Amino acid sequence: MEQRVSLITVGVDDPAAAAGFYEAMGWKRIDSPDGVIAFDLIGQTLGLYPLSALADEIGVDPGALGQGALTLSYNCRSKDEVAQVLSRADMAGAKVLKPASDVFWGGYHGYFRAPDGTIWEVAFNPFAALAPDGAFRWNGYG
Repeated sequence: MEQRVSLITVGVDDPAAAAGFYEAMGWKRIDSPDGVIAFDLIGQTLGLYPLSALADEIGVDPGALGQGALTLSYNCRSKDEVAQVLSRADMAGAKVLKPASDVFWGGYHGYFRAPDGTIWEVAFNPFAALAPDGAFRWNGYG
């Protein structure tokens, strides 16, 4: 098995509302005839799918899916960009859980909860420069 994550599927109660949030963040929706609302990312896709349909597809009760302790991270090119993304998320309907601040390891980050419940970290890591196309790698590009 190769080391990669190809698709991140988020089970949501209201896919249209969840998609509206990401569109308000400036993301572009990809047409999908199978009930998934998809947003292509760099090397991956984020899919929004009705929670009940996801549970049915897996073969479990929706309550069995629970709420995992998972965050998605969006890395930025600068501290200023972190603040801009958090502000945009707030204006798009997210709840900022932690305002942007310095981190003990030398980075800068904050957190927001999207209206669908997904928690996002918005971070600047001075030790992991992004590629020109925005791709992230743990030890950076350079």
